[in-house]
Amino acid sequence: MTKAICVYCGANPGASPRYADAARALGRALVEDNIALVYGGGNVGLMGIIADEVLRLGGDVTGVIPTALMEREVGHMGLTRQFIVKDMHERKAMMAKLADGFIAMPGGMGTLEELFEMLTWSQLGIHAKPVGLLNVDGFYDSLMGFIGHASGEGFIRPQHAALMMVESDPQALVQRLRSRPAEV
Repeated sequence: MTKAICVYCGANPGASPRYADAARALGRALVEDNIALVYGGGNVGLMGIIADEVLRLGGDVTGVIPTALMEREVGHMGLTRQFIVKDMHERKAMMAKLADGFIAMPGGMGTLEELFEMLTWSQLGIHAKPVGLLNVDGFYDSLMGFIGHASGEGFIRPQHAALMMVESDPQALVQRLRSRPAEV
């Protein structure tokens, strides 16, 4: 049973208000399915938007933030629980441990790095938790094209490319992750 999903997303809101709308919609989908949010613990960008929406709707939110970011005053102060950790490595490991699955929303380098780390861990058998990509307004279309290209060129096996569930609708993505519960 999926009890908590880790959401990776931007510390910026992005250029379009549709990204914030999608963050709120994903927050609603989580609360409606009684799934807790695990995320990077920030109060800025899409991170703050999804956390605020889950909290507003009475959901459970766990943040995991490194001391350096907390000291820069980007830590969310109103979460259900907030873990302050030493560094980014500890943050990612704790977030992975607390979650039954992962969703990447639009974001920058950090979001991509977190997404690919979870996909790599799945590929290597370190975990068997579902990994999803919320493709808001085609944000990740080029990335999906690149993954298809890398697969076609023999660098990514088709079964590994298929580890990433891609949806443009938050509710549909949450349902797909729920249908493939974590095994490890």
